[in-house]
Amino acid sequence: QVQLVESGGGLVQPGGSLRLSCAASGSTLDNYAIGWFRQAPGREREGVSCMAPIHDGSTFYQSSVKGRFTISRDKDKNTVYLQMSSLKPEDTGVYYCAAGRLWGACWPYEYDHWGQGTQVTVSS
Repeated sequence: QVQLVESGGGLVQPGGSLRLSCAASGSTLDNYAIGWFRQAPGREREGVSCMAPIHDGSTFYQSSVKGRFTISRDKDKNTVYLQMSSLKPEDTGVYYCAAGRLWGACWPYEYDHWGQGTQVTVSS
């Protein structure tokens, strides 16, 4: 069973940067698809960026974050990252990392294991 713990959220001004981390325990993430999702108040949870299992390495980015966000994984640390730059107020929300056995279109239902979430607020 995979346990996931996110960190790195906070309050940042528009145009700023944050790096979210997701530390995994209980199992290696190598054979899992991993993803970052966010949920803003009153809105459904949406896929921000996802990465296929390590033997594949394919990535997906939501169109609104392409060129600004980068997903990565550190195999040795069993940790997933989301580097976020040029942040906008509309990036505000609770960010969750997740792991799943399926590699699809970065939909939440494709993922089985979830962290507790970390709040990101972009505001001046």
